[in-house]
Amino acid sequence: MRTIIITGGAGFIGSHVVRLFVNKYPDYKIINLDKLTYAGNLANLRDIEDRPNYKFVKMDICDFEGVLELMRAEHVDGIIHLAAESHVDRSIKDPFTFAQTNVMGTLSLLQAAKTYWEPMGWEGKRFYHISTDEVYGALEMTDPSGIEPPFTTKASSGKHHLAYGSKFFTEDLKYQPHSPYSAAKASSDHFVRAFHDTYGLPTIVTNCSNNYGPYQFPEKLIPLFINNIRHRKPLPVYGKGENVRDWLYVEDHARAIDLIFHKGVIGDTYNIGGFNEWKNIDIIKVLIGTVDRLLGRPEGADMDLITYVTDRAGHDLRYAIDSSKLQRELGWEPSLQFEEGIEKTVRWYLDNQDWMDNVTSGDYQKYYENMYSNR
Repeated sequence: MRTIIITGGAGFIGSHVVRLFVNKYPDYKIINLDKLTYAGNLANLRDIEDRPNYKFVKMDICDFEGVLELMRAEHVDGIIHLAAESHVDRSIKDPFTFAQTNVMGTLSLLQAAKTYWEPMGWEGKRFYHISTDEVYGALEMTDPSGIEPPFTTKASSGKHHLAYGSKFFTEDLKYQPHSPYSAAKASSDHFVRAFHDTYGLPTIVTNCSNNYGPYQFPEKLIPLFINNIRHRKPLPVYGKGENVRDWLYVEDHARAIDLIFHKGVIGDTYNIGGFNEWKNIDIIKVLIGTVDRLLGRPEGADMDLITYVTDRAGHDLRYAIDSSKLQRELGWEPSLQFEEGIEKTVRWYLDNQDWMDNVTSGDYQKYYENMYSNR
């Protein structure tokens, strides 16, 4: 029997991790700790909310006393920490909130874990912190083969990697964050490692590439554009759309988290990526083609929705993760080809318009505000 807190479990990635753990480990007690900010939505977990091994707790991770009391009351021996402010545009407008949640919130959790676990010893305890590839900064964009990208090259894992350059993020790269969001996440990573080095707290850190899939909040590129294409609204593309990201299907990320939580080496870092680089403009064209096909529209009918807008401040050109360490040491690799993942993702959003309407209208937030204000 284990009792694990998953922070941010009502969010996009967190809800998939909660669902996986609740279904896979009926002898574990899974506590979903979430503040229910704009990105938290308990509708993401309707299918498991009545399971006997699942519990939801509405709480701010910055509430040190509250977290410590919960850990003591529930005899928590594991924390999987996903709660974070994560949208770069929001961080540019409001860096204070990102520092408060991502840095001070992480510090609150670390100190609570140390306070509760240290007297009984570290054996069987684990603090797993999920971070981002954005802490590494940006990679160069080159074409070493002389072939017009996209082209393939071999990553160090031996897997074919859709590549726009010869370099990738590895676990030993120094941090070079370029946005308030990535700076806040970098700081939180440093605190996690410092608690391991200073106190011996059993920590693990992972840095992951862009996720996509069901239940993603529709300010992010893929769900936003699927919804806009469906309703024939403009598709605002930063700059020329040439920024490159490495994309990973969210359920593959959840599988990696499960594996690393149970088998990862304490004090270590693992990068999680999809071996799957795409320019923003190319992925948008794939989305248009897929949505149009599934809605029975003529091929390319909505290409004219693409609208180029002023680029984001400090917009990193290219991210690309080398996941070979995770593959080599723990045997993980993505299970879905990108085309299969995109097809599943588009179908989910088209089939769940009620979920999308509830989120975009903000009705879900009003519901939770009323529910918890009456308690």
